[in-house]
Amino acid sequence: MTRPISAPFVSTRRPVSRRRFLRGAGIALGLPFLESMIAPFARAAESVAPAATGATPHRMLGICNNLGVLPAHFFPQGSGREYAPSPYLELLQEHRNDFTVFSGVAHPNVDGGHPSDVSFLTAAPHPASSSFRNTISLDQYIAEQIGVETRFPSITLAVNGGRSLSCTGTGVAIPPEQSAAQVFRQLFLQGSPAEVQARIRDLETGRSILDTVASQARLLQRDVGAPDRSRLDQYFSSVRDLEQRLLASRGWEDKPKPVVNAEEPVDPANPAQYLDKVKTMYGLVRLAFETDSTRAVTLMLNSVGTPVVQVRGATLTDGYHNLSHHGKAEDKLAQLKIIDEWHMRLLAGLFADLKSVREGDARLLDRSMILYGSNLGDANAHSTNNLPVLFAGGGFRHGQHLAFDAQQNYPLPNLFVSMLQRMGIEANNFASSTGTMRGLAMS
Repeated sequence: MTRPISAPFVSTRRPVSRRRFLRGAGIALGLPFLESMIAPFARAAESVAPAATGATPHRMLGICNNLGVLPAHFFPQGSGREYAPSPYLELLQEHRNDFTVFSGVAHPNVDGGHPSDVSFLTAAPHPASSSFRNTISLDQYIAEQIGVETRFPSITLAVNGGRSLSCTGTGVAIPPEQSAAQVFRQLFLQGSPAEVQARIRDLETGRSILDTVASQARLLQRDVGAPDRSRLDQYFSSVRDLEQRLLASRGWEDKPKPVVNAEEPVDPANPAQYLDKVKTMYGLVRLAFETDSTRAVTLMLNSVGTPVVQVRGATLTDGYHNLSHHGKAEDKLAQLKIIDEWHMRLLAGLFADLKSVREGDARLLDRSMILYGSNLGDANAHSTNNLPVLFAGGGFRHGQHLAFDAQQNYPLPNLFVSMLQRMGIEANNFASSTGTMRGLAMS
């Protein structure tokens, strides 16, 4: 999708009336909204099931904890396969051979502290700048390439807040779904015939709106010069792309959804139940991957606005964000460490769940790449260097610590290129990458 038209056309022929422009732009500005309506459950371009194609499915889950973890407790000692696990990695030792830990990686030119979370899967530079414009996220790039193979090319999720990891090709943020129950219903509940028909009517209405937008833009095209005609050509491409998605959605509505041996999850009502929400979302992702409902999921663990977190067996006294700005105060460090440790335990639970599911001759984890990390290397200092990153599953040769220069960081987007290639996508670069991830090989 191209970015919405947000500035008047400059005509080299007869001028375009302001009234006419406002009418065209008014609808054009609605395009991102329509795009957002089909995401976080973006539909496929055609209804081809992977079983019919014989393809081996590969998937990715991108998780960003936007307050990071305490670096001293995360990064291990030594490198390679003989590394000594850190206190946090000790909690993942059961799965040591199923993940790789990185140090000395970052996104080149991504700075700005907290705003950098929106660049975690895009690597778009200078996110705190007033002129910042985001770019396509890794999951959406995947969805564009292979999204035809599942009912939902991508799913965008978040815990405690509307910040999103997913961006369209024009850098428009896709609003995340925060209700696990709602996602479950979208994935697995078919609905009554009347409800299905109502959804189909909604889809057809969306297409009629696009037809109106396109016809008005074509009228404008007659009155503008070559540079603006080029912009309109991009615009028409975006309209055609969205029309294809809406058309494909029509076909999927008639197909039965998967049946799972699981009950609809209950959404924790209290924002303080942050860790319970994370666990619920992890369980939902496992179901989505197990049923091959999607191949690309993002999950923003938005911790900035989280109040005092409820933790079983512990009593915390300060909000999560305030704890991250600990100023090396011992009491805050101790509380933050408790939360970090629970993040590791929940991640270990996700790994175990994915390993317990068989998909043909492989474990589900072997066909699911799990990227866990943060946009902040040190939340206390708002540093965006030396990011804490774990990468699990996907059929790679794990069990190692890939240690790069802690000062002159290695580009994290190189990992994204390796992930794309594992998905079967022919890609040699992504964002600021310089190649594939050095030291990471297939098993």
